[in-house]
Amino acid sequence: MSRVLVLNCGSSSVKYRLYDDERVVDKGTVERIGEPGGGPADHSRAVRDILARLDLAGLAAVGHRVVHGGRRFTAPVLVDEAVLAAIRDLIPLAPLHNPANLAGIEVARAALPDVPQVAVFDTAFHHTLPEAAATYAIDRDTAERYGIRRYGFHGTSHAYVSRRTAELLGRRYEEINTITLHLGNGASACAVAGGRSVATSMGMSPLEGLVMGTRSGDLDPTVIFHLRREGGLSVDDIDNLLNHRSGLLGLAGVNDMREVLRRRADGDRAAALAFDVYCRRITGYVGAYYALLGRIDAVTFTAGVGEHAAPVRAAALAGLDRLGIAVDPERNAGSGDRVISPEGAGVRVCVVGTDEEREIARTARDLATTT
Repeated sequence: MSRVLVLNCGSSSVKYRLYDDERVVDKGTVERIGEPGGGPADHSRAVRDILARLDLAGLAAVGHRVVHGGRRFTAPVLVDEAVLAAIRDLIPLAPLHNPANLAGIEVARAALPDVPQVAVFDTAFHHTLPEAAATYAIDRDTAERYGIRRYGFHGTSHAYVSRRTAELLGRRYEEINTITLHLGNGASACAVAGGRSVATSMGMSPLEGLVMGTRSGDLDPTVIFHLRREGGLSVDDIDNLLNHRSGLLGLAGVNDMREVLRRRADGDRAAALAFDVYCRRITGYVGAYYALLGRIDAVTFTAGVGEHAAPVRAAALAGLDRLGIAVDPERNAGSGDRVISPEGAGVRVCVVGTDEEREIARTARDLATTT
């Protein structure tokens, strides 16, 4: 059996793909789950509807994206009751996503009791982070008691994209160092050394790091204390501000980079500033990760903004020529998986379309057929 179903349950959506070997035979996305006048009432209903309309004969496995695996899950696992309980225990670390992930798993297990269910964790790729990279400089007992450390996210994307970069360059995955930039509504950077994540910008949650569509990214913690003491904002108010009303949305009034670029071209000063803040943050991470890795073979852009926003790619890497990093304008304006650095550049700059569902399908098939 070579058919694998992938269920990617987000906070308000379910993306699904049905694979036969490497070929996608069915796919779709159910959106606005739980919204008034929108889609299905909840994720369980959405997944039941999806399963009811698909031809699932000969299914080898169902692969599920799970956002947070904590310290327990460092690799994909076959789902059993103990795994379900552990994912449930991790809900406080991912309150918007792990419940949705659980709902998808539980419905699929009930509907397909004889088909292996495989949980693939966003955080697992980053289990190779050195302790110095994963550890925050706070009281050790407090950190241990409450599970405070850098976990990292977008791991499935960073794994797929770094491996695909090696293929694009005709190099062995184990021999190259890559900085991958996953730039979507959520955004993160990752330093990958020989297939191992050694640094990543997201931390205990997906809030840390790069500027995102609605998230602030890196922020002085004193801002939180100041808003609480001087502004009287509640913890929930501050959480909402930093996760849902910050980033591009907070700076420019829109969270879609396409609209930011359009407004910037029209002379909108707020959009221009948002663009500059966004790109400057990326530049800083590229420089820092270059230093950590010692040498790099490639910088690769992926996800919605990374794949489609040529001005972001050019601005984020501008001024790094002395590090061997440059973007060729003509190549940057193209499309598809490609190298966009000038011929002979010391560091190859690439654009690669991410495919988290394909990575989950490959992982689920391998685990289900070898266990």
